[in-house]
Amino acid sequence: MNLPPQSAPRTLVAGIGNIFLGDDGFGVETARRFAERDLPGHVEVEDIGVRGVHLAYQLLDGYDTLVLVDATARGEAPGTLYVIEHDVGGGSAAPGTPALDGHRMTPDTVLALLGTLCAGTGAEPPRRVMVVGCEPASVDEGIGLSAPVSDAVPEAVRLIEELLRNGEPSVAQASTAEAST
Repeated sequence: MNLPPQSAPRTLVAGIGNIFLGDDGFGVETARRFAERDLPGHVEVEDIGVRGVHLAYQLLDGYDTLVLVDATARGEAPGTLYVIEHDVGGGSAAPGTPALDGHRMTPDTVLALLGTLCAGTGAEPPRRVMVVGCEPASVDEGIGLSAPVSDAVPEAVRLIEELLRNGEPSVAQASTAEAST
């Protein structure tokens, strides 16, 4: 009996954000730059932008690893990068939150919707979900990243490459499974 060769587990790097809201476009710009790299065939890069529902449905196609890239306000200096390991088993929408509200499709909401879709279809969610986030300076209306966030994009690309190569970034891990550079 000949078995087909096992392919590498599929990975999706998804840039999230609204390019019309300043630094909220960080994920989209980082994904664009990451896609310019020479990537292995099992790594896909998507500019998801504000189409969270699209991301949830795309994940039904079967990915082992998901790397979300997004502006992430956590109170540090603008341009600070974070790597956050998402608890895959803990995704559920907040009570009273409509699952398909296009204006509230945060990464947590997308992952909760994915859990619901997987339960209904028998599909498997990604085994590992990480967020590479950047502290924004401004998410006011306007096109273009602020200087500190723009300067963080090449480092974010390096971080994503390192995560996919080694599974862990070379930054100090906090006890909550997040890291900041």
